[in-house]
Amino acid sequence: MIKFLDLEKVNNRFRDEIDGRIKSILDKGWYLQGEWDKTFEEHFAKFCGVKHCIGCANGLDALNLIIRGYCFGTGDEIIVPANTYIASILAISENGCTSVLVEPDIITYNINPDLIEEKITNKTKAIMVVHLYGQAVQMNKIWDLAKKYNLKVIEDSAQAHGALYTPHPTPLPQGARECFRTGNLGDASGFSFYPGKNLGCMGDGGCVTTNDDELAAKIRAIANYGSDRKYHHIYKGVNSRLDEIQAAIMDVKLPHLDSDNARRREISKYYRENIKNPNIILPKVYDENAHVWHIFPIRCEERNRLQKYLEENGIQTNIHYPTPPHKQGAYKEWENESYPITEEIHRTELSLPISPVLTDEEVEMVVKAVNKWV
Repeated sequence: MIKFLDLEKVNNRFRDEIDGRIKSILDKGWYLQGEWDKTFEEHFAKFCGVKHCIGCANGLDALNLIIRGYCFGTGDEIIVPANTYIASILAISENGCTSVLVEPDIITYNINPDLIEEKITNKTKAIMVVHLYGQAVQMNKIWDLAKKYNLKVIEDSAQAHGALYTPHPTPLPQGARECFRTGNLGDASGFSFYPGKNLGCMGDGGCVTTNDDELAAKIRAIANYGSDRKYHHIYKGVNSRLDEIQAAIMDVKLPHLDSDNARRREISKYYRENIKNPNIILPKVYDENAHVWHIFPIRCEERNRLQKYLEENGIQTNIHYPTPPHKQGAYKEWENESYPITEEIHRTELSLPISPVLTDEEVEMVVKAVNKWV
């Protein structure tokens, strides 16, 4: 069986170093807000090119903390792609805000920047961009809209650790950076370190990245029971912290993230060049470096039959995601709304295996099986 994602193989590459760090943590007996939290936060902030990284319990908490840090609440609207994973929307509703859904671009699967402005009202406070499947959103028009309407830009970077974005057009204005990483494309960004992510821990974990000093200090306090120092609570906070063991594990894996992403790009390129089945719609990219291929999404009219065929031929796949947010029972208020592009993607998407430990032979087997399917 070719696994969709073999986490045992992914993590065994670093087993000795991880074991050593866990032993050192056990020997010291310090499990929260210690030296590994600080070290990983510093290293991940530098990796993303931002001033601040604040570790938290998971990716949903990261988005929730950003919205809460900006004091958005009842009556405030946040624009978000209609085809995102439900966590993006849960963070909005958890703060009493209203999600305003915008259809994606059928080519990139990311939010369509050309459809955002018509959804902006005097209640709009932010645009949440989701770098879905690992491809950075094309940000130029979104930055322009945020400036025009005085909106915050919140990134959901849960699937896009290390993806790059080059602003267009070129040449850039004097002093502008040539290339940014996700996590540094908005006012603040939420990351998930769920085990299956490109940079994953061995449990749950997340973080917020930002260049906003005031927001960073506020989020750090809110995540620690609202406390800016021991037993001094200035906010009605929550308990959302990244533990020492997870921070230490990810600090082992972080230096390998770019090379792991490069291997994902190699596999993606092979898939895109060699899958020739006319029944399959392959993903497209506008910039190879902008994509880190957390997911390799193909589309097929007979998706379920294709998935069953691949399973019978020893290839494990997944669906991201079978039901769009506006058709979920949690949001029954949207059940009569129609988002045809989103629905088309969710009806036809199938994710093929892709990971840095997938062998060339396994990649070839996947291609051969997909090409043989009738």
